Amino acid sequence: MSDEIQIEIQRIDDRTTIIHLAGDVTTFAEKEINAAYAQVSNNGAINIIFNFRENDYINSAGIAILIGLVTESRRNNQRLIMSMPSTHFQKIFRMVGLSQYADVYPSLEDAQAGVA
Repeated sequence: MSDEIQIEIQRIDDRTTIIHLAGDVTTFAEKEINAAYAQVSNNGAINIIFNFRENDYINSAGIAILIGLVTESRRNNQRLIMSMPSTHFQKIFRMVGLSQYADVYPSLEDAQAGVA
């Protein structure tokens, strides 16, 4: 388990931005994930795709971070979308009910197609 997360922001258009995440989603990633969300929100993103492209581990603190973002995005009338190749992450999101409030796609390509 690593204490560092790497984040890359990719603006698709005026309404859609992808936040690429590489690393473990834990309490150590909270500051960076929240800062990335704030940055894309301030830039006007309505559709925000979190791409969990290189993530092996998420714990309860990581789930809490994502639930907080879902709550914030709903207040801001934004659509939060999760794309992740890991079936493990998909299962966890279903188990905790996160997939009821954020769209979950098995791949980035599917997530982008879901926005179009």
